[in-house]
Amino acid sequence: MEKAEDPRYDFQRLEVYRKALDFAERVFRLTEEFSPKIQHSLGDQFRRAALSVCNNVAEGAQKRGPSKRQFYGYALDSARECVPMIELAHRLGLLAKDSEVTLSSECFHICNMLYRLIQSTS
Repeated sequence: MEKAEDPRYDFQRLEVYRKALDFAERVFRLTEEFSPKIQHSLGDQFRRAALSVCNNVAEGAQKRGPSKRQFYGYALDSARECVPMIELAHRLGLLAKDSEVTLSSECFHICNMLYRLIQSTS
């Protein structure tokens, strides 16, 4: 009996992609609660940055050579871009301290994973 083929794309098997997707989901859920004015500015930018991490990992996974490393670098840049938004959301009272710590820790872990992924493509 033949084993059924896994219908997922290769990037969907990457732990960093799955972690980034979980992070993006949390960001989307969190920013839904922002006031319309803040949602339009901080919320929109935060969602785009978090989603960009996932998108760039997905796109980079299909590339070869320097392009692969470039897209993983874009993902890392987007993950780092989330850090000041986490801090600002906390300062504005939109994010409790424990949530700030959790999101910051997740983001830091994703950044480390992306850094190692970039190094492995050398």
